[in-house]
Amino acid sequence: MKEINIHEAKSDLSKHLRAVENGETLVICRRNVPIAELRPIARRRSEPRPIGLAKGTFDIPREFFDPLPEDLLVAFEGDSQ
Repeated sequence: MKEINIHEAKSDLSKHLRAVENGETLVICRRNVPIAELRPIARRRSEPRPIGLAKGTFDIPREFFDPLPEDLLVAFEGDSQ
């Protein structure tokens, strides 16, 4: 982690942003007192997430597919009568 003062950050911003792009974290200081941290953000996936990663890790109980009780349906949908 590198510490830089505001003046240095402003005068060489492009250089510092390249360093951040390469994974470095910068601490920006005012008169040598840290005030902010500049770090890279997580990159977005370039390919879609695979489907079925949790297959076989849990079982869905048969009751899951049973109709909901009337009082719970009313709580979700309101009284339609």
